Amino acid sequence: MITTRRIRLFLIALLTTSGVLHFVRPAPFVSIVPRPLPHKAGLVAISGAAEIGCAAMLAHPLGRRLGGPAAALLFAAVFPANVSLAMRTRTRPRWKWLAVWARLPLQIPLVLWSLRIGREATTGPTLVAGSGTE
Repeated sequence: MITTRRIRLFLIALLTTSGVLHFVRPAPFVSIVPRPLPHKAGLVAISGAAEIGCAAMLAHPLGRRLGGPAAALLFAAVFPANVSLAMRTRTRPRWKWLAVWARLPLQIPLVLWSLRIGREATTGPTLVAGSGTE
C-alpha cells in the first residue's frame, strides 16, 4: 500500500511543478481552457496560484486538513480543461490522442488521494463539516 506521506509528497511535487509552469509557460494551459470561458490567461494564472497554494497547504501539517479538500476541489475544477484538451486532440498522432484520453480517469485517484490527506490530518482547519478531531 502506498503511504499517505508518499502520496502527499507526490501531490506537492505535481501541484508545485504544474503551478509554476502556469506562469513560466502559460500558452499550453491557455490553449486547453474550454472555449466558452473568457479571460483565459487570467484563469490560467488563478489556477496556477491555486495549485501552488494547495501544494503549500499540503506541505505544512497545519494546512493539510484544509489543503486536502482544496486540492481535491482544484483537481475537479480543472477536469473540464482536460476534457477540452481531449476533445481537441483529433489531428495529432494516435499515441498522443490515447495518452490524452487515458489521462482523464487519472483525475479520480488525485481527488481521492487529496481527500485522504485531508481526512488523515490531525490538526488545522477543515472544509468538510464534522471531519475534525473534536
